[in-house]
Amino acid sequence: MNKTSPFSFLESFVKQLQPPPWLVAEGQQKLVLLLNHVLMQEKEAQTRLARKKGSVVHFRWGAFALDLLITPAGLTDRAPSNLPADLTLTVAAEAPWLLVQSVLEGKAPQVKIDGDVQLAAELGWLADNLRWDIEEDLSRIVGDVPAHAMVGVGQRLLAALREFLARAPKPPFGAGKAASADLQAGA
Repeated sequence: MNKTSPFSFLESFVKQLQPPPWLVAEGQQKLVLLLNHVLMQEKEAQTRLARKKGSVVHFRWGAFALDLLITPAGLTDRAPSNLPADLTLTVAAEAPWLLVQSVLEGKAPQVKIDGDVQLAAELGWLADNLRWDIEEDLSRIVGDVPAHAMVGVGQRLLAALREFLARAPKPPFGAGKAASADLQAGA
């Protein structure tokens, strides 16, 4: 019995797509700007990161990789490619929908951590305590009432998606691995 995902054709197609280098660089720069925006809203986060200035953190999720350099101000910048990573964080779930599902269920994705333990502890504190106040940022653009309404709609959509995912049948643990093992064995 074939237990492969009905979206396996999509997986192979997406793996073949490679964005141009300029688009990757621009996307990474926008991600750094967003991260720094969030960090600047929490002075304690900047203080904690400033203690690890000059450290390089390498993030990896499937084909996506990003090297961040911690600045003396407690912010981040893209690290030059010649600097070795002090800490490597690799997200275990490569399938985007598995990652989204675990986040929507309120679970942190599984991450493999290699390197500086103190830096990992600081990033763990950030993950537990740092939050983006999107409503505050939206209110600067569209005003308080529309921003509050937009965030309310977003929260209701997320709640409905979480409820849908909670009711959806879950595949047996390791079903994808068993299916690929069956295919390799010629079963």
